Amino acid sequence: MLSQGQARSLALGLPEAVEQDHHGRPSFRVAGKIFATLWDQDHMNVMLDEDGILTAVQSEPEACAEFRWGKRLRAVSVNLRRASADVVADLLTDAWESKAPRRLTKDRPSGAPDGSTP
Repeated sequence: MLSQGQARSLALGLPEAVEQDHHGRPSFRVAGKIFATLWDQDHMNVMLDEDGILTAVQSEPEACAEFRWGKRLRAVSVNLRRASADVVADLLTDAWESKAPRRLTKDRPSGAPDGSTP
């Protein structure tokens, strides 16, 4: 179980991640691109590609659900009350890597929020 503050810390712990308002909700960005939003008190939307969303939902069905905007699959909705910190950190890292400029990702070990080897 994570609080909003813990989820926020995980997102902001990624290199050059910043928090900005997005239509009244906190969003987390790297190089101006959103990789996650705090949707409400208990949910964080993490912007993964379609395969990543489907994998997260399949592997963590108690904590993750598809989030659609219109008819399009846009994110994985993570229930912070049900997700572990490790799951949230992994999802955020994957989303961050997909949005971050190459200069930030080229020397970074995959799956490690702080750049260390997991």
